[in-house]
Amino acid sequence: MIIVPVKEGENIEKALKKFKRKFEKTGVVKELRRRQQFDKPSVLKRLQKEHAVYIQQLQQIEE
Repeated sequence: MIIVPVKEGENIEKALKKFKRKFEKTGVVKELRRRQQFDKPSVLKRLQKEHAVYIQQLQQIEE
């Protein structure tokens, strides 16, 4: 449960922004979208390899 303390006299829009930021950090929406469709383990492994190669190339360019 997300709790956003609101100070006396604080604008409601500010409190909503705080709530939205905290909600984003929890990752609930990302997790829901990820669970909406099943991905085969082989597909996940291939995506992880592609990501690792991409990161490695970025590091080589940086050096």
